[in-house]
Amino acid sequence: MWHRNRGGAERGLTMRALLAFTGSRGDAQPGILLARELLARGHTVTLALSPDLVEFAATHGIPAIGFGRDSAELLYTQHSDRRFRSPDPRQRVRAVLALQRRGVACALRELDVLAPGHDVLVTGMAGEETAERVARRAGLPLAAMHFFPIHPNRSVPVIPTAWGARIPGALNCRIWSTLRWARDAALALPFAEFGAMENPLPERVSIQAYDIDLFPGLAAELPDRHPIVGFAVDVDGCLGGPVDAELDAWLDAGPAPVYVGFGSMTVGDPAALMAVLRAVCAHRGQRLLLAAGWAGIEPVLTPEVAIAEKLDHATVFPRCVAAVHHGGAGTTAAALRAGVPQVICAIQADQPYWGRALARLGLAGAMRAAELSERRLTALLDLVAAPDVASRVADYASQFSGDGVSRAADEVESLVRLSFPTASLDHVGRLG
Repeated sequence: MWHRNRGGAERGLTMRALLAFTGSRGDAQPGILLARELLARGHTVTLALSPDLVEFAATHGIPAIGFGRDSAELLYTQHSDRRFRSPDPRQRVRAVLALQRRGVACALRELDVLAPGHDVLVTGMAGEETAERVARRAGLPLAAMHFFPIHPNRSVPVIPTAWGARIPGALNCRIWSTLRWARDAALALPFAEFGAMENPLPERVSIQAYDIDLFPGLAAELPDRHPIVGFAVDVDGCLGGPVDAELDAWLDAGPAPVYVGFGSMTVGDPAALMAVLRAVCAHRGQRLLLAAGWAGIEPVLTPEVAIAEKLDHATVFPRCVAAVHHGGAGTTAAALRAGVPQVICAIQADQPYWGRALARLGLAGAMRAAELSERRLTALLDLVAAPDVASRVADYASQFSGDGVSRAADEVESLVRLSFPTASLDHVGRLG
């Protein structure tokens, strides 16, 4: 018997959902948000994350189980592999594919043990292929949350540069498809060792968990079963809390600061970075608020500079004059929600795409983190301080859709209903 829930989607009594989100904190955040939403709807949830992020989930009240490799280990590997910084694109591709293989066999084994007894498997982009193998073996429907448009298309330049935007649409789509093939080929060995996939998926959906309007023309290209729900990636915007009392007083004691944070990304020489940031803010007569993240910079609180290990975006961003960050999907969404101008200093993965998308719409300035200097950062901060940029950013924030997580949960419920239309999903209770 299906009935209406508060999100408007039809569902049964309860379902048992396995949420498997491997990768860094940015990959885990959507899983934590979705777990919270499904638990609130009365479902049973098993949340599986990279082992070093289990405690992070617990701080937001969601119990989790570790599987696969630590995200910190994978990020360190990426930082230490010189091929990622090679001028030869072939070397960079080889490095990416080698990284994709690390920990896959372990993740397959551990997720395979968790899968039995669930009604649906939900995953993110980082472990989508792994989750698909496990879902097929267990006969479960699969929902994959895409935090960035990775389906082969003509609209999103596969190379996030000015010349990349001039690649003909058909060729652009073909390159996206080739990259997907290369990724599958890189994972062929651990998948072969895992065993054949004889079961078809009962159902599959690829949830587009970002603002499709940031990529003009893309919506018309997406095939069926790629529902668009809007941003569902900003954990701090939904689960954050008040800032430390001393920092709160610091924010009130002077003009709005420039926020700087690079999340889980490494930043090369932290001392050199701090020298650049201090010099830029001093020259502009602005205060500096730094989220140290994994940069290893010690906490500081002076009239001009405040440094904390981590900060709540939802609370801090509206009190800042600009946000300088790496361009992770969650941080980008949080700044858009807060209506704060951004300077995106991309390091890897989808980050340069967000920088170009926002810069094209006049919502941000963008550069590569490797190009960060006093001159370039000053120029981009001047750019986003312009009144027309502030106006566009405020207009975007006023139209920001904050129901992405709820709509994603609707899609997961709908997937189970389609997969088991006659099943009696009366499993009561929840983990934790």
